[in-house]
Amino acid sequence: MKKRLTKSRNKILAGVFGGIADYFDLDPAIVRIIGAAIIIFTGFFPGSLLYLVAAIVMPDSGSSTPTMDGKFEKKE
Repeated sequence: MKKRLTKSRNKILAGVFGGIADYFDLDPAIVRIIGAAIIIFTGFFPGSLLYLVAAIVMPDSGSSTPTMDGKFEKKE
């Protein structure tokens, strides 16, 4: 099965950093610390904007995905 970048169910805000940690098989706490540092050191606006865009664009972990024939498949 193909690995997808999705929001995590183990979330604090929107699940973006948890989803990134799940995708790369990393500790979510480390990814959240690095993400918070990026947001702080970029002057809040660019990092926060990227987080917001990722929260809007990334699908939820339990969402259905379209297949090649146009039908939807439920991810478990």
